[in-house]
Amino acid sequence: MIRLHFTAADLRQITLAPAANALSETALSLRLSMRLRAGGARERGSGGGGGGGGGSHGYGLWDRPRPAARQWHRSLRGTASARAGVLAELVTEDGFMPDFLLQPSLHGFADALEAAVSTPAEQLAIDLGIPRTAGRNGHLTRPGPWALELAQGSASATRTLVDDTRRYFRTSVEPLWPRIRGDALTDRALRSEMLLRGGVDALLTTLAPTWRWQPPTLHLPSSSAYDIPLCGRGLLLVPSWFATGPLVMYRPGAATVLVYPLHDGSDGSGDADAGAAGACAAGTDGGPEALAALLGRTRAQVLALLRTPATTTALAERADISLPAASRHTRVLREAGLVETTRTGVAVLHTLTPLGHGLLAGT
Repeated sequence: MIRLHFTAADLRQITLAPAANALSETALSLRLSMRLRAGGARERGSGGGGGGGGGSHGYGLWDRPRPAARQWHRSLRGTASARAGVLAELVTEDGFMPDFLLQPSLHGFADALEAAVSTPAEQLAIDLGIPRTAGRNGHLTRPGPWALELAQGSASATRTLVDDTRRYFRTSVEPLWPRIRGDALTDRALRSEMLLRGGVDALLTTLAPTWRWQPPTLHLPSSSAYDIPLCGRGLLLVPSWFATGPLVMYRPGAATVLVYPLHDGSDGSGDADAGAAGACAAGTDGGPEALAALLGRTRAQVLALLRTPATTTALAERADISLPAASRHTRVLREAGLVETTRTGVAVLHTLTPLGHGLLAGT
């Protein structure tokens, strides 16, 4: 479990990235393609980057990729690694991705790539784990000659990385970029609406169905245990089209970065993610299907069923779930500001808040 610990100052400094990050999406797309080709439906999670006073990535247990991402992977016909050249040596199928490939303040591909390859050689070596450093949570498993040259500041190795990364982006990611950019903007609108209507608790509770917000700590599923204090510098939320789980980058002196899978409607069709997110943002009645990826399918169903107020027992019967499950889902929805619970004698009655009604109506 990765635990992000907030102070009051951190809660006042949660920001949403204005756009998808082209360089990190390029790297994440390659990693996803490599994992899918290796046959991993779920990523087990491993460490990446950081240590030595630098940034830190934490990879959690990963859910299934969005259907459209699987279609994109199939369209490459297994050529992702060949197209990526030396970039495939840095983004490995065991989950590692070095810090310098995530440039959270630069969203355009060219600017971010220039900043990445301008990283000082000593920081590159730290990011790659060459040599391995005690206390780090990730490194290249088997660095080859080119990676060793890159870590030593070789101009030739740097030029090769620039050329290969540009080629991979141009042939594999850029054709999809208008879709990625549009979906990220839709997701940002949805998250902003959650923040405006329900506050920070609603935003953090609904980031992902398997993530747990227990103030003042955000729990991210992971095969490893990391405690990351945000130290009053806040949190920058960056949406990702290709990520299927959390990616954390700790930055001394700046806000910690949390890359999260952007909102995805998942009915199995190629355009489900764009359609569902659009329904929430554009004001049409998306219903529980449009909220399933945001809240989880059962929790979205529970929210929809509470259009008619219900006790916990009645709700469990309507949703065909157990009493403990009904109680658990209503608690999470209540903490997100979507449901109100009042006691009526020996029972409790659950009703939708204006925010709950608004999400279901798409307003």
